[in-house]
Amino acid sequence: MPPHLLTLALSYAVPLTSYLRNIPPRDRDLPAVILLSFVLALGFLLIILSCALWANWLPLLVALTFVLAPVPNSICYRCARADELSPEYNSAYIDFGRFLTGMLVTTGLSLPLLLAHSALIQPAACWMSIAGGGLVYGTILVYSGWFGGGGDDEF
Repeated sequence: MPPHLLTLALSYAVPLTSYLRNIPPRDRDLPAVILLSFVLALGFLLIILSCALWANWLPLLVALTFVLAPVPNSICYRCARADELSPEYNSAYIDFGRFLTGMLVTTGLSLPLLLAHSALIQPAACWMSIAGGGLVYGTILVYSGWFGGGGDDEF
């Protein structure tokens, strides 16, 4: 990068960081949502490109597994809704949900490798779908962690 472009980029970056520091806490969610939507779109773009560039739509199964991966956690968390201190609390639901989520994430990571090993998809399509699936699942995790509202102030 030429030096004059670097100084130009830094001259815009410094006011941007001071602007972000002065945003009230309730308004800081909008840039996070915009960033997460951009990363989610990039993940889906990589998955769709891994299918479209080689005219083979098998890597699209990766998007399905990564989109469905957080569902068992949320369902099983709702089933174990009792307080941890109450006698009705049972962590078996949460453990089972984590097991199913881990199984789906492992499937999403290993399915493109299996398809590439059996020569059903190209190796580049394999790596693109793994990267896109990781971005999709990471976006879902960050969104649910940031906006999940798992605090004590729920009704």
